[in-house]
Amino acid sequence: MEHPGTLILIMAAAVLAPLLAHGLGRWVRVPVIIFEIVLGILMGPDVLGWARSGEITDILANLGLSLLIFLAGYEIQFDAIRGDTLRRSVWAWVISLVAGLAVALALTGLDFPKSVIIGTALTSTALGTVVPILRDSGDLQGRFGTVTTAFGAVGEFGPIIAISVLLSGRDPGLSTVILAVFAAITAGAVFWALRPRPPWFTRVIQTTLHTSGQFAVRFVMLLLVSMLALSQAFGLDVLLGAFAAGLLTRLVLQGTAPEVGKDVLSKIEGLGFGFLVPLFFIVTGIEFDLSSLLSGGRPLVLLPVFLVLFLLVRGLPTYALAPRDLSPLSRRALTLHSATCLPLVVAITTIGLAEELLGRGEAAAMVGAAMVSVLVFPLLGLRLRGKEREAVPARTNVAGTEMW
Repeated sequence: MEHPGTLILIMAAAVLAPLLAHGLGRWVRVPVIIFEIVLGILMGPDVLGWARSGEITDILANLGLSLLIFLAGYEIQFDAIRGDTLRRSVWAWVISLVAGLAVALALTGLDFPKSVIIGTALTSTALGTVVPILRDSGDLQGRFGTVTTAFGAVGEFGPIIAISVLLSGRDPGLSTVILAVFAAITAGAVFWALRPRPPWFTRVIQTTLHTSGQFAVRFVMLLLVSMLALSQAFGLDVLLGAFAAGLLTRLVLQGTAPEVGKDVLSKIEGLGFGFLVPLFFIVTGIEFDLSSLLSGGRPLVLLPVFLVLFLLVRGLPTYALAPRDLSPLSRRALTLHSATCLPLVVAITTIGLAEELLGRGEAAAMVGAAMVSVLVFPLLGLRLRGKEREAVPARTNVAGTEMW
């Protein structure tokens, strides 16, 4: 590691971020990841120059991103989102992809490779970022949480598929075949996960849950690493493996030991949100190219343009296809949450920079717009949901029976 003090500073920022969020929460609710990113920018090379990323921090940050996507995959409840809700969410993302590619082609002067980078990034939803916000606000449970999870899952899974097919460097036809093989293997793993586990498997999970053995946690980590390795072996984006691992883990735990599933998830979340996930966001701030963004000219103009495009390209199709049983306020909140993005934007722009398809200024503008989306859109969404709760109080009839 080139700068041994960086990891200490990162963990200090990780401790400081929730304190700042809690203190400011008396006036306005700001997601803790905003403080993590901002603290990373402040101590990064473009401001104070205290911290620089190195090999170890990059590895840990990548693990943090993988665990963030894993936890997002774990939240998917197919029995709740299947049917009309799932169809609407898929069509909303397909429309977003077509619109994103069209807008990107216009922006880049018909430069197709660059348009794929920009257009795909415009369709993403940061489900792993939105879910903790909804959980903290109490909106994750119930119909609104289910719909938001469905649209967010497709907005996270869809771009990962697009990255694997369009940005792998292979012929799209070959990439599709490889993706189909990976899907077949994953389907086989799902079939295995749905089969009843032997009694000793459940017994070991229960007896080691609070001991140094921690069989369930180790098994989950093995499943995650195996899916990451499988996706990498196929030349696919590792985030696809992380998402699939989250889905498989939920199926295994529900079918094996549902009574301790929450305890196991709590331990995984402790590892993720307590260590690796904040490290990812702080390193994102450290590596953010603030100098390119503030150098003036096109990048600074592009930032608000990308922010609006996130809302138009991803948000409008979501609003148009949102289930009709949602109220207008909830549909607007769903639109804002769906247009919230960051992790996949960072991943996609990183690929664009590595392939020399994006300029540093363009990448900084897009990541900067994604950061602003995380700061602004969820707050507006939470405010809309708060207004709805205030506008729909329980009414009591003459007999004392509650009516809605």
